[in-house]
Amino acid sequence: MSKIIIASGPVIVENNQVLLNKHGEDKFWKFCGGRIEENETNLKEAAMREVKEEMGLNVEILNNDPYFFYTEKEKDGVKVSVILAHFLAKRIGEINPGEDIGEWRWININDLDKENLAPNIKPVLKHFGF
Repeated sequence: MSKIIIASGPVIVENNQVLLNKHGEDKFWKFCGGRIEENETNLKEAAMREVKEEMGLNVEILNNDPYFFYTEKEKDGVKVSVILAHFLAKRIGEINPGEDIGEWRWININDLDKENLAPNIKPVLKHFGF
């Protein structure tokens, strides 16, 4: 048995620092973002909804062509293919994290090797020129 997940989220970088959070069961830092919902008509809409839910932020999407990242994992004996769509975005407003956010931080891009990161963080930042 297998499953496919499509998720979308913004990449927010300010002053050489990237906004990352920890939520759910995961113990590593990741970008804001999550699964596409049935009523959503595009990946940008999903990215904007997710960052609003997770961090209380509005964003301006800065690129029309997302960076796609593919990974596989196994959960409860089920193989899961995950397709992540990332959009470079500009933060609008102040951070007001949602209840399901365990931690959030601005992490200096030069210090990423010291952190427990999701596997997509470095390739996505490199793609966007960081």
